[in-house]
Amino acid sequence: MRFPKFIQMGLILALLALALTACALPAPPQAQEQPALTGDALRVENAWARPSPMAAGNGAIYLVIVNPTDQADRLVAAASPAAEHTELHETVNDGGVMRMEPRPEGFVVEPKSIVELKPGGKHIMLLGLKEPLETGQEIQVTLTFEKAGEITVTAPVKEMAQGMEMDQEMGKEMDKEMDKENK
Repeated sequence: MRFPKFIQMGLILALLALALTACALPAPPQAQEQPALTGDALRVENAWARPSPMAAGNGAIYLVIVNPTDQADRLVAAASPAAEHTELHETVNDGGVMRMEPRPEGFVVEPKSIVELKPGGKHIMLLGLKEPLETGQEIQVTLTFEKAGEITVTAPVKEMAQGMEMDQEMGKEMDKEMDKENK
């Protein structure tokens, strides 16, 4: 079946516009290469924290755990001098409502796997910050694993990338929820 010339031209122009739009799209926010499953020991990469609006509020740390070994491990605790208390948390969708749940059992890191702690998912919650977290600062966090033991990393405080505004807004709402629970 042959289409009239004006329909053919319209289709060509639409496809051309679509192709040009796709080429102009920015790279994904904070796009980083997936860490390699190399080495002989569990390691932590790409740690960072988001800024917090106030002291005595809450914050969060995100990172990537790489386990190139043949044995599973488990992140069981975290501690930071930047906060009064830390907890392992996961954001879950409960009937259309996003909420954070503590994960006192920690996070399993299967053999030859990568576990990402990220906004909107698993994360380390900093409760009762001793001072606000500001962009450019660095904070220490010590992670405790069942088998690997303690690993201390430095997490720079960074603004959330453009395109992650929903996660940042969700984080602010979660801060409010946590502040209510802490009172």
